[in-house]
Amino acid sequence: MVTTLYVGNLPWSATKEDLAAFFSEYAEVKSSRIIKEPGSGRSKGFGFIEIENDDVERIISLMNGKAMGGREIIVNEAKPRQPKM
Repeated sequence: MVTTLYVGNLPWSATKEDLAAFFSEYAEVKSSRIIKEPGSGRSKGFGFIEIENDDVERIISLMNGKAMGGREIIVNEAKPRQPKM
């Protein structure tokens, strides 16, 4: 079973490959994605990774506040998407 983690405050230049590589030293990354602006394709500065459930708490504590590309990233468990009203 996998859990999705939110990763915020990413460098604007980060790719999904960069994100996966950054976390791969500490956990097996099942997938990664960077959220982009629909029109420009520019990064919104956050993304998501999927990792095994047994690594979640350890990865959050290890990676939250860690520097990536000169920025301190924010890592927490992703919350389900809320429907637009």
